Amino acid sequence: MVRSRPIVSTGNPGFDTVLKGGLPSNRLYLLEGTPGSGKTTLGLQFLLTGVAAGEPVLYITLSETAEELESVAHSHGWSLDGINLFEFASTAEVLGESYEQSILHPWEAELGNTIRLIQERVDALQPKRLVFDSLSEMRLLAQDPLRYRRQVLALKQYFAGRDITVLLVDDLTGAGGEQDNHLHSLCHGVVTLERLTLDFGPARRRLQIQKLRGVDFTAGFHDFTIRKGGLEVYPRLIAAGRHVEFTGEAVKSGIPELDNLLFGGPMRGTSTLVSGPAGAGKTTLALVYVAAACRRGERCTIYEFDERVTTLISRADSMGLNFTGFLENGLLVIQQIDPAEISPGEFAWRVRSEVEDRGCTMIVVDSLNGYLAAMPQEQQLILQMHELLSYLSQHGVVTFLINPQHGLLGSMATNLDISYVADSVILIRFFEAQGRLRKAISILKHRAGAHEDAIRELRIDSQGVRVGEPLSDFRGVLTGTPEYFGADRPLMEER
Repeated sequence: MVRSRPIVSTGNPGFDTVLKGGLPSNRLYLLEGTPGSGKTTLGLQFLLTGVAAGEPVLYITLSETAEELESVAHSHGWSLDGINLFEFASTAEVLGESYEQSILHPWEAELGNTIRLIQERVDALQPKRLVFDSLSEMRLLAQDPLRYRRQVLALKQYFAGRDITVLLVDDLTGAGGEQDNHLHSLCHGVVTLERLTLDFGPARRRLQIQKLRGVDFTAGFHDFTIRKGGLEVYPRLIAAGRHVEFTGEAVKSGIPELDNLLFGGPMRGTSTLVSGPAGAGKTTLALVYVAAACRRGERCTIYEFDERVTTLISRADSMGLNFTGFLENGLLVIQQIDPAEISPGEFAWRVRSEVEDRGCTMIVVDSLNGYLAAMPQEQQLILQMHELLSYLSQHGVVTFLINPQHGLLGSMATNLDISYVADSVILIRFFEAQGRLRKAISILKHRAGAHEDAIRELRIDSQGVRVGEPLSDFRGVLTGTPEYFGADRPLMEER
């Protein structure tokens, strides 16, 4: 019977989640990526986790000096105390003091002597974790690709007889920037880090596990950032298998006329798309539902891409929604999101944390235009949004998506056609009547059940949100240029 190997933590909670626990111990792994992708930082996190567990660890560097590594560690608030550092900063360590250092460079040294010194240091220290940085220098020392591969194979065989978990770092510069398939076949697992430069904003980083023998890891790309304290990995959100039992009841807004439009309100575990032009009241409508949920003691979260948080709070308080009080007692969280600074994977991870760690039951995304700005490729946005909404649905979370449209009257368009993903669609339109600009509200879609098909007037003023009688004496309201044909009945006026 084959026993499963013990698992060692990488020191990164998000990465361990992708690995579904960590790396099988006593194996050889390849950590590859272009310069600046975060390989050294992840390698140091891996070793520092071993130091915290009382394990002897070794960092072998052919590319960076001890001073450079100290600088990296200092930037994250780390100390390298406990990490045994073996650097080839001069040829004296490889060839002895008899060679002239100013003439003979490190990459001209014999590869065999380099490997011998490494083995001697490993035999003396007997580390549990080892990082070898980097293979590009070994390629330069070998000169010949066949000789290089033989030496890597010899290293693998050498480490195989010892209780060591090894990370081989490769910056891909020595291979013309391309992956070495031969090296992939030698290693037990391969992790690739990528650094992507967009037209605007900071660089985006992501990782994927190319292979990991005997481990049911989470495949695909996973976004990550490098911040003070190391890498923050955001595992790709997978909705399947995450169902949580909940009661599928209607969620009320506290305004009977508004609730009647959906015959009770949106159902738990559904998403509602609120669409309309700028200034029509889309966000305000969602805030009404948030305030009602907070009054019931539920936890809510608003992700604000467009409006300033202080402006949002002031506006809500002026309508008597008491957002200041809900923020103080922890029932409401408002996160200001900068689409240029956040990746879709990080946003999904934030949502997941709010739901699983904080117990959030209602989420507002304001707006989809801001979320679209964080995703250069629209098709990926649709897929990610669909997965996110599926996840929230399985947890019984009520989601409101604010979808701005272009134009004020007549035909209007949107940057993103996501109406088929949402369970309910609320449409707000401007129309002109009696010399005034007015608003109309209607329900276009409600998967959870029946809904009212009437077009009603919507008014938002100092009294809050009001829904009037059906606009039965008009036709063409949704075109923005209605035609009046009924009796002389006044519309809603300000109280």
